[in-house]
Amino acid sequence: MTITSRKSKEAAALAAVIGIALALGGCGASGGGNASSGPAAIIVNDSEPAAGLVPSDTNDLAGWKVVTQLFEGLVTFSNSGKLIYADAQSITPNADASQYTIKLRPGLKFSNGEAITAKTYAKSWSFAANAANGQMGASIFSTIKGYDALQDKNVDKNAQLSGLDPLDDSTLKVTLAAPDSSFAYKVGDVAFLPLPSAAYSDIKTFGQKPIGNGPYGFKSWTHDRQIELVPNKTYTGPRKAQNGGVTFRLYTDLDSAYADLQGGNLDVLDTIPNSALSTYAKDDSVQAFNKPGPGFKSFTIPQNLKHFTGEEGRLRRAAIALAVDRATIITKVLHNTATQATDFTAPTIVGHSTGLAGTDVLDYNAAKAKELWKQADAIAPWDGTFRLAYSADSGTKPWVEAIANSIGNALGIMSQPYAFPTQKELTGAIQNRTIGAAFLQGLQSDYPHPEGYLVQAYSSAAADGKGLNNGDYKSAAFDSLLAQAARQTTLDGAIDYYHQAEELLLKDLPVIPLWYANVNAAAGKNIKNMSFSYMGVPEYQKLRK
Repeated sequence: MTITSRKSKEAAALAAVIGIALALGGCGASGGGNASSGPAAIIVNDSEPAAGLVPSDTNDLAGWKVVTQLFEGLVTFSNSGKLIYADAQSITPNADASQYTIKLRPGLKFSNGEAITAKTYAKSWSFAANAANGQMGASIFSTIKGYDALQDKNVDKNAQLSGLDPLDDSTLKVTLAAPDSSFAYKVGDVAFLPLPSAAYSDIKTFGQKPIGNGPYGFKSWTHDRQIELVPNKTYTGPRKAQNGGVTFRLYTDLDSAYADLQGGNLDVLDTIPNSALSTYAKDDSVQAFNKPGPGFKSFTIPQNLKHFTGEEGRLRRAAIALAVDRATIITKVLHNTATQATDFTAPTIVGHSTGLAGTDVLDYNAAKAKELWKQADAIAPWDGTFRLAYSADSGTKPWVEAIANSIGNALGIMSQPYAFPTQKELTGAIQNRTIGAAFLQGLQSDYPHPEGYLVQAYSSAAADGKGLNNGDYKSAAFDSLLAQAARQTTLDGAIDYYHQAEELLLKDLPVIPLWYANVNAAAGKNIKNMSFSYMGVPEYQKLRK
């Protein structure tokens, strides 16, 4: 997934999320653990997931944080982005990276005792890719042979990807439709996580009470209140739980979550509210953290939005990009907890660039913005209000207001924030293509590779509800550059093509890049082993108190 706030992460962050306090009735944050009965459970923040807890249907960070604790995949990554085998023992490409042989570790099981075999993975991936099953993560499988045949609206829901061949219980041969040098990283995406046989009879019911193979098992989900996980005793992978469980408190307001942290009713807060950004580092009641992160922040202007199609749309997109005073917003609103964007990935991702041709469109220039807007008016006079949608529970209101004001002042038009009560409602309007406005979007790739940002968010295969290309941008030239990157046998060779693709994005602007968000988080004074994953979220399995 690349996460838009599936990754958005808010990646946002991509990546993202968060806050109104629950009535805790004076309870502490122990989650039921105590010194005599073993390690205590840890209480962490989250918001209500946008969908059920099904890996291949997860495209928001709120859901991702839970699903990736319940399930383990072929690989995981260190907090610096290094690939680590998990269910896989090896992943070996052929000479041109068009075919891979995957060997599984022996003895793999789901928490209900069901064995995990090569057929388990083949069936899970085919289910996710099959259009009849309506999974949001489907497009991630587009490079596997047989994907196109599963996109027919009349396809049998049980039809399988022809490129998957379980040779025996521990060996899966994967044949791709085209070379893909990033495949060993790509299988770290949330959509590639395996499903047990119990999932297929009723996937929606399964998503409310999932059975996984990760470091934690599912205990309960009280909607809009909390999700409770307990250690999975059958887990043998690299992320063994070191605590007594993880309880995700589901907030709708970051300020309330921060107050709970200060009061001892929350152990870890992964996003600091804007109201506390300038003070939390000096707050004696918490441990404060401010680290580079993988979150790319932007806003999307849908391709079919009135006044934003064709040449008129190209001019207006560039004008709006020039009309956002990123530097001032970062300084005055975000208190220097972000860095102005210069590309479409993130500083922590290999291949990140500060020298792409065309990045001047991301520098504030009101005069040039007005000039381009006037040129667009000559094609079709502007009418109406430019609206920027966001969710009220994301903690982003102050800087959405600042962006809207900057655009309105620079262009001399009405420009306003457009609030949805919750991230879930915003996500629904985006996915249903009913939003009728620009909208805030965060992105953090599930796997630390440029492909995870560029293919998942802007390729034609990821449009039309099949991935994170929520603006439905389609460019044959862009797709061709990504295909050339996938055929390269060296990472440096691939990055050259990725940079060319990003320079095309700077001309087309399917999204308006804003900045990269730092990891701004805090924990209770008694929390130990606080560290952050490659996704910029806490490594939950390591937390102790």
